[in-house]
This record gives sequence, C-alpha cells and structure tokens, in this order.
Amino acid sequence: MSTVPAPNPESIHPSLWRASQLARSRISTVDTGYPPLSAELPGSGWPVSALIEILAQTHGCGEMRLLAPALAKLSAPIVLIGPPADPSAHGLAYAGISPERLLLVRSQNSRDQLWSAEQALTVGTCAAVLLWQKHVRADSLRRLLLAARSSTSLFFVMRHLSDARDASPADLRIAVRPSETGASVEILKRKGPRFDGMIDIDLNPTAALLSHRSRVRRGATPHVEPSRAPEVIHS
Repeated sequence: MSTVPAPNPESIHPSLWRASQLARSRISTVDTGYPPLSAELPGSGWPVSALIEILAQTHGCGEMRLLAPALAKLSAPIVLIGPPADPSAHGLAYAGISPERLLLVRSQNSRDQLWSAEQALTVGTCAAVLLWQKHVRADSLRRLLLAARSSTSLFFVMRHLSDARDASPADLRIAVRPSETGASVEILKRKGPRFDGMIDIDLNPTAALLSHRSRVRRGATPHVEPSRAPEVIHS
C-alpha cells in the first residue's frame, strides 16, 4: 500500500513558514534601498501593516538615513510624531523626501503621542508613521500593533537601544549603531531564524535629516528654507 507523502508545511498556506526560513507570507513590503538588509528581511523589505522598532544607540546615528530610501518612494503624507529635533527641509529634500508631504506632531505628553500615532494609522491616508518614544509599555505597543495591522502604512517606533532588553510585540526589531561606513545594523527580531552578526550599511553622505540645532521656542513652527516647512500639529 502506497502512502502519499505529507506536504511541506509552507506549501499548505502562505502564512506558514518554518523557523529556519524567513517568512514568505503574502505581505506587502517597501524595499529598504540597501540590498544586504533587504535580503535578511521577510518579503525583502520593510513590512507594511506592521510594527517595526528602530532601536538607535543614539539619536542621529544613521537611523533616519536608513529609512530615507523607503520613505522617498512614498507619495502619501508621512507623519512624524515627537521627533527629538526639528526636521531639516534641506536634508529631507536631498534624500528625496519632499517636506511638503510631512506632518509634524509635537507633544511632550507620551499619552498624546501614542493617541496621535493610533489615529494616524487608523485614518488610512498616511504612507508612513514615525513615532519616537523614550518609555513605552508593552500594552501600548500591542494597541499600536493592532492599529498598524488594520492600516496600509509603514509604521516605525523609534526607541533607544537600551530598550532592546524589554519584550515587545513588534513584528520586526532593528538595532542601529554608528560605524565607519555609516551604520551597523543588527536584526533583533524577525519572522524567521535568529540573526547572528551585523550588517554594515554604507550610508552615502547626505545632509542631516534632523537639525542638529536645539529646538526653537517651544510650540513654534521651525523655519526652513527654501522648501515650505512641514505642517505642525500641536497636541
């Protein structure tokens, strides 16, 4: 009596994958612009409708330039919530990101920032949402994850590298450290096998995407030329 061989689990449904494989589900992604990094990510890019954590050793160590190629591909508005410095219109334009597409939400209150991120994801008109957080609870991240799953946006939560020791429901966690070539990237969590080692990313020299100057008077719209300043929403 002949027996029919059992099908490979990954052939049963596109959402199934082995722990030794990168996830191959039918997820929508945006190319990172850096082939060595894209090759290590499920779907070969930043996943849409997901929660992605970028954990930087220090602000301005290359995390924004790491995201710039993907953000430059988007056409809908990009929301920045609570960035550590004012966006630089010159740097953004140099990286291919039109300042006119940016919405800047300023708030010193973490609760308001989280609410703003959830609303930006829920409204469904934003191509990407970037949220900076110093301390965020796991239950707040889970709530944001649910909002991201129902959206069609890229969603990045920018945190400090020291937060890597905290548990997180994020679909993808990336650690970013400065290096001689630009940035050294480590994949802390992905849908697939454990990543060992570092990826050296050659970040082409560009103008700063976030101004090195301290913030102007609190609540004031940053003065940027020659492009129009990003729209500012106070919460």
